[in-house]
Amino acid sequence: MTRGVLARVRGLETLESAYDAWLELRLAHGAVRLRFQEERERLEQQGSFLVGAVRAASHERAGLSGAVSESALASSDAPMRDFLRQAEEKLTRAREALAKDEAESEARFQATFEEIRTTVQDRVRRYLSASPPRLRLLLRKVGATRAVLHVERVGGDAPVLLLYLFAGRIPSRYGFLFDDSTEEVSLPPAPLYPEEGVAPGEVRLEAPALVARVRAPGEVLPVKGFLPVFVPRPEGGEDFFRLLQRGPVMEVEVADGPGFRSILTREESERFAGHLLRLKLEGRLELEVEAG
Repeated sequence: MTRGVLARVRGLETLESAYDAWLELRLAHGAVRLRFQEERERLEQQGSFLVGAVRAASHERAGLSGAVSESALASSDAPMRDFLRQAEEKLTRAREALAKDEAESEARFQATFEEIRTTVQDRVRRYLSASPPRLRLLLRKVGATRAVLHVERVGGDAPVLLLYLFAGRIPSRYGFLFDDSTEEVSLPPAPLYPEEGVAPGEVRLEAPALVARVRAPGEVLPVKGFLPVFVPRPEGGEDFFRLLQRGPVMEVEVADGPGFRSILTREESERFAGHLLRLKLEGRLELEVEAG
């Protein structure tokens, strides 16, 4: 399985093909882990069943109706003790073999995951250098001192490239920016996928915890439906903005308390636009600004 996936990744140069193979490998990895877990549980159940059967046989042999003590079990006849010892030795060997197979399987998967991540990062850096992504920033004033910023929807490889440009990380999925699926129909899409160290109960975080998760070290960021952008403050530190996918545009929001705010102050909107302009002047981004 891992060799076939690597062959496809090495043979096809597109980012999307690498991500398709990565997702296929992630699903296969989960299935293999589940099989090993089921086999461990089967062996534990088998061991418990055998001990219970020997205890039951000891009850019957001794003609007792109550519990059999460990000393009573130890003093059973030799055939009973030999049967239990042999069964336990067989189960021990099976557990050791299973543990060895599981460790080898996990090592193969992790080595393959590492090569895929490295391949994706290399391609992203190469694509960014050869063809910087293009953004169109739209300013919509709200009164004299407030504004709403939109960025026109991007497609193709651009979301992957932009995440690496803004956060220095690659996403865990190719189509992350346009994924509006939700595990609860009554809730909006979660901002994180339950993968790459994120537990299923941690996909919905308030703004401070989400910022901490984005800042955490690592090569892969399992974000969903948005692009994170850290914008420096003049006095030091950074503000956390996000480009949240909303149909034909991405809306710029800033972290504010436990949530996010889309109505920006003039200073916030200017600093965000200035950050993108700096990336443009550095040749890392193509930018068009339109004030409405």
